[in-house]
Amino acid sequence: MKQKVLKIFSLLLLVVITSTCKKVPITGRKQLAFIPASELNTLSFSQYQQIKEKEQVITGTPEAKMVERVGRRIQKAVEDYMAMNNQSNLLRGFEWEFILIKNDAVNAWCIPGGKVAFYTGILPVCQNEEGVAVVMGHEVAHAIAQHGNERMSQALLQQFGGVALAVALRDKPSETQAMFLAAYGVGTTLGALLPFSRLHESEADRLGLIFMAMAGYHPDAAPKFWERMARLKGGTVTPEFLSTHPSDQRRINDLNAAIPEALKYYKPQ
Repeated sequence: MKQKVLKIFSLLLLVVITSTCKKVPITGRKQLAFIPASELNTLSFSQYQQIKEKEQVITGTPEAKMVERVGRRIQKAVEDYMAMNNQSNLLRGFEWEFILIKNDAVNAWCIPGGKVAFYTGILPVCQNEEGVAVVMGHEVAHAIAQHGNERMSQALLQQFGGVALAVALRDKPSETQAMFLAAYGVGTTLGALLPFSRLHESEADRLGLIFMAMAGYHPDAAPKFWERMARLKGGTVTPEFLSTHPSDQRRINDLNAAIPEALKYYKPQ
């Protein structure tokens, strides 16, 4: 009897997984992402507001203006690219925002709905506006490819049996909020979630190159940035940014190989 119940449960689970599989925008890879964008955006906007109230947000400085400027250019590139591919509907509900947080952590992230944050600690590694564009394009690409949704869906399935996000928030709010932050690389604890996979990183690198190229930033800046991050990783303390973004020579080689594709979209400004 027990085996029969387990078999039925497994079949039902397979049906759920199969029916909730989506395709990654642009690349076409199938992914398990069963959380509605509207629910993720609601949670995202709430968490973003809490972070802004908790952290010291820098405004009016040249660095803050640069983050905003690069963000708006990447935003336009994303909107243009999605329109070219008849996928503008995937940006529905986005309320883009780009902030700079005074924090020595070498980190940056983008959560659903276009909510982006850079920490001051990553700016020396970026060095200039092109470096900021590399990070901006990469992080926005993770969001556009719904990698966080994929990771959240997997976590909900593993930890809570695949319950709806609203149910998880109701029954276990603190655990679910922590899971959300970890899924998008926010904060310092990954908990039960693994770092972004090589597949996720490869997709974000490829899309990020295209986005920054369309925004007018030369994609040659990307491998140079990751070389600097790799050198930083060689120090005594691994930056938070690298705890979720593994960097190695293979990645740099892959970026160099992807530059010709990105150059097709390059629009100097």
